[in-house]
Amino acid sequence: MFTAITHSQIYVLDQDEALGFYVGKLGLDVNTDADLGFMRWLTVNVPGHPDRQILLSLPGGPSMSAETAAQIRSLLTKGALCGTHILTTDDCRKTYETLLSRGVEFTEEPTERPYGIDCGFRDPFGNHIRMTQPL
Repeated sequence: MFTAITHSQIYVLDQDEALGFYVGKLGLDVNTDADLGFMRWLTVNVPGHPDRQILLSLPGGPSMSAETAAQIRSLLTKGALCGTHILTTDDCRKTYETLLSRGVEFTEEPTERPYGIDCGFRDPFGNHIRMTQPL
């Protein structure tokens, strides 16, 4: 049976801009940046954790039609795609201040929850991302 979840995917509208955000602002590492011919395979991971990667992909072929890709881009821009990624930190409030100083736009400030302290922000494309400091 399965042994791990190694990749999750998130749609972006511009992969170079995505690198600027996920690597330049959030501090993630580029894991793979490869031209597959039909697409650019671009993944990032938390430093020291290459076994869990996020694929930053453009909506489009070969898995969807041009019409569907346009619909995905529209929904993404509206923040209406329902995927959420959760990043873990040792200090949510400190990381919040660091990311805020780097220009990350937060949708929720750090708040104490039954499971820890967390907050929310969006990437430049409208994807929802949460940051959690577990108890």
